[in-house]
Amino acid sequence: EVQIVESGGGLVLAGGSLRLSCVVSGFTLNDYAIGWFRQAPGKEREGVSCITTRDGSTYYSDSVKGRFTISSDNAKNTVYLQMNSLKPEDAGVYYCAAQNSLFVGSSWYIGYTYDYWGQGTQVTVSS
Repeated sequence: EVQIVESGGGLVLAGGSLRLSCVVSGFTLNDYAIGWFRQAPGKEREGVSCITTRDGSTYYSDSVKGRFTISSDNAKNTVYLQMNSLKPEDAGVYYCAAQNSLFVGSSWYIGYTYDYWGQGTQVTVSS
């Protein structure tokens, strides 16, 4: 059974940092692309970042590039999203998703291409 569990969300002041974790089970992390998405109230879900752990390719949205870092620990079946210099507009529910693909390219941010989703973790950024 595939499971994806996010954690690490919380309340942080603007300018602060959080590290989100995405623990996966039921499949081999090395065979999948893992994406982070977020959704703020009243807004559409948007792709934040993605990693293909086999080759280490990473992708970021323009809004988070330079502030967020995605990484993985295959031994722990875990993908991390280090979020620095957080802004109020970064707030929302952050979801981790898995796509059974070794290559995602320019479509990494498209949600429907992902096969499995976690339940999400809330990130609140206070100004």
